[in-house]
Amino acid sequence: MGKILVTDDAMFMRVALKNMLEKNGFTVVGEADNGRVAVEKYKELQPDLVTMDITMPDMDGIQAVKEIRKIDPNAKIVMCSAMGQQAMVLDAIQSGAKDFIVKPFEEERVIQSIKKALG
Repeated sequence: MGKILVTDDAMFMRVALKNMLEKNGFTVVGEADNGRVAVEKYKELQPDLVTMDITMPDMDGIQAVKEIRKIDPNAKIVMCSAMGQQAMVLDAIQSGAKDFIVKPFEEERVIQSIKKALG
């Protein structure tokens, strides 16, 4: 259904997202624990979509969105944010993210957002 790169600095979040996605027919082709790794893995794996945490060490999600969009202006990225990061979410959308989902995740919302972004 779609190859997805999951990016989050918290391993338990990556595992939770991966399980949710695979249960719904998506293929998780890779994981990244910060924005810099996400950019490298995007080049290497060329996924159909990236889930991107906002607050991460090394390179945050917003910077990673900008870097990925330089490589591929059509990249599909869905931001994952904790409550209270509305200003960052807006920045992410302006940087080219397609949508955002709020932690803690509701499975239905995650799947709906990803299907919409994949179009």
